[in-house]
Amino acid sequence: MPAAGPFSPVRLLVTSGSVLAVVGTLHQLVNHRRLRRPPPVPPPTEVPVSVLVPARDEAPRIGPTVASLLAQRGVGDLEVLVLDDGSTDGTAAVVATTAAGDPRLRLLTGTPPPPGRLGKPHSCAQLAAAAGGEVLVFVDADVVLAPDAVTAAVAMLRAPDPLALLSPWPRQAVTGPLARLVQPLLAWSWLTTLPLRAAERSARPSMAVANGQFLVVEAAALARAGGWSAVGGAVLDDIALARAIRRSGGRTGVGDGSTLATCRMYDTGRDLHAGYRKSLWAAFGSPVGAVAVAAALLVVYVLPPAAALRGSRIGALGYAAGVAGRVLAARFTATTRWDAVAHPVSVLTTLGLLVSSWIGRVRGTLAWKGRRV
Repeated sequence: MPAAGPFSPVRLLVTSGSVLAVVGTLHQLVNHRRLRRPPPVPPPTEVPVSVLVPARDEAPRIGPTVASLLAQRGVGDLEVLVLDDGSTDGTAAVVATTAAGDPRLRLLTGTPPPPGRLGKPHSCAQLAAAAGGEVLVFVDADVVLAPDAVTAAVAMLRAPDPLALLSPWPRQAVTGPLARLVQPLLAWSWLTTLPLRAAERSARPSMAVANGQFLVVEAAALARAGGWSAVGGAVLDDIALARAIRRSGGRTGVGDGSTLATCRMYDTGRDLHAGYRKSLWAAFGSPVGAVAVAAALLVVYVLPPAAALRGSRIGALGYAAGVAGRVLAARFTATTRWDAVAHPVSVLTTLGLLVSSWIGRVRGTLAWKGRRV
């Protein structure tokens, strides 16, 4: 880093970045106070609920998921639909064995996605069409729910200030150093940047946040928005669905699902790289948006720690604020709080994945589970 005089551009960037890091962490404190949380003892759910699971080659992990869904308490009218999307690894057999004839579970055989549609939204569209519930709960095949998760999620959705779509953010289970670096940024990012209650009140699609691992939506609101077919070509289909619901007049929001659901997205660093590579390019709208976000992250969360290594006190303050923000968000990821010390490395690693994703996008080489993206 070049020498920084009292009024040099580098010092100005370090100071600006450190101030923004402090502001972001203070904002996260506000968000933690306003975040929707499940009731300690959720009331029974009397409305019909359909829990819907799209699954493609999920044999190693779907057994615990199905078992947790059939163990839900307090749901008087529950159906569980699992759609096998062309699996070749025995996923359907695992589902049937785990269900052990439970009449609440139906196993559906999916159809291949038509041209222009991606696999997961097409599977979710088929599930929604077959569901009879008034409330639809979409759960990924790598998510395990706590016994009261569905009743708690419905209570949060239909709180005194109800929503059309709620995303109770699951706790992320991680394996390996790459996941420990990258996965904590999922929750940290929206907790730091998004004014949650203002976003709930706003009709702007750009303020929508969602996580398709665990989504709870009013069936009528989903139909008004055009259903999953309306976002059939979206790589980030969960966010696209939340935006579609907002455009149709519904309100969406995020809740604390860290005690309700656990998701293990990836078992290896290679899987994580492939998963982020297929979709991260779409996160910021355009190459210009990606460059702008990358530059902001470098200035706010990488430059101050670099300056701190050269004795900058204001840089040390910015670094400390970034670490504090990660510690605050730690409940959403199964890592130690000491992992927050590597926050600048986490940011740099994620930006590396962003570059890799855009390279794959430009070259047309992105794929997931045997299908081109």
